[in-house]
Amino acid sequence: MSQRDDLLAGARKCLVEKGYHRTTARDIAAASGSHLASIGYHFGSKDALMNLAALQAQDEWGDIIAASVRAAAGAAPAQRLQIALEKLFTSLAPHRELVVASVQAYAQADFADDIRDALRDATRIARAELAAMLLARDVDDIDVATADTVGAVIHSLVVGFVVQSLVAPDSLPSGEQACVALRALVAEHV
Repeated sequence: MSQRDDLLAGARKCLVEKGYHRTTARDIAAASGSHLASIGYHFGSKDALMNLAALQAQDEWGDIIAASVRAAAGAAPAQRLQIALEKLFTSLAPHRELVVASVQAYAQADFADDIRDALRDATRIARAELAAMLLARDVDDIDVATADTVGAVIHSLVVGFVVQSLVAPDSLPSGEQACVALRALVAEHV
């Protein structure tokens, strides 16, 4: 790995172990085995490095979620959702480090325009991709209205369950329970 990659890995490790605000530039340098001055050289500032590390964690988590949904591509939408949620729930504990780093990006969005803008753009893309995967359509065939409804609801569920897994991992429903609950809610309002 390059020194830049080492710094990113060190920043990510610090995100998980210490959190965004408790991490110092010295912590990152120590975790990466790099010189303190290399942070400024490669990233301009500690905050820029931390922001990038948090955003990369968010991107990786999005890839895991997308793979979970694609794995259920042959099923009906409700079945794909149930399978995707089951895969999501089983992936949370083994990827806890990635979950923690990813959630750090959301926590920083209100304080860093670059993170907020990147998350906004990533959310727009994720909504379209989730809608496409659950509806078994090509992402290019997903219109804005579908992304802003189907995609937004699924994305919100995923993010909510991810955050819930950090606070109370034993309280997550199964994929089947989540789908039963959604069906009950919809049946009450139809």
